[in-house]
Amino acid sequence: MNQHTFVTEQKQDKLLAMWFFIAAEVVIFASLFGVYLTLKSHISDGPSSEQMMELKSVMLSTVLLLSSSFTIYACVKSSEREKTKQTLLLLLVTLLLGGVFLMMESREFIHYYEKGYALDTSPFLSSFYLLVGTHGLHVLTGVLWMGILLIHLVLNGHCRENSSRLAVFSLYWHFVDLVWVLIFTLVYLYGKVG
Repeated sequence: MNQHTFVTEQKQDKLLAMWFFIAAEVVIFASLFGVYLTLKSHISDGPSSEQMMELKSVMLSTVLLLSSSFTIYACVKSSEREKTKQTLLLLLVTLLLGGVFLMMESREFIHYYEKGYALDTSPFLSSFYLLVGTHGLHVLTGVLWMGILLIHLVLNGHCRENSSRLAVFSLYWHFVDLVWVLIFTLVYLYGKVG
């Protein structure tokens, strides 16, 4: 077996492992969505989702996060074409988009907390923070992972290992973005209209 075949098989193994990881994550998020949808109407003395949700900033953060799906796709494609500088730039842009999304989500949580919408105010708020916060932790993990990938790219430039790492990461990032589309639809849009 030559080196190229070995690296290709390693890449396929890593991609398969990521698909298994994503399958496990689907179960986790499906459970969190189920809990949220069950507890959505259990507001106790807290606000309802219609009263709480503020869509303007969430729409902007959604555009930013979904834009990062396009930049990571372009990043992987530029890596496959061995364009190291372009790959670095696109990965950095993806990281920045993810970072800004996290800052906006943190501001949203702080804003809700300042209005008295704490985690223990109602079952609805507990499930909201658990679902959206778990997604935020996944975004944070992705941002940190991108930081490590940037270091690898700066130190090693283009190589098959880095191309493989980017391909595996892109699966994770697309999954995180897809989960956000569901959160935006079921939690924010559906939450605002009741």
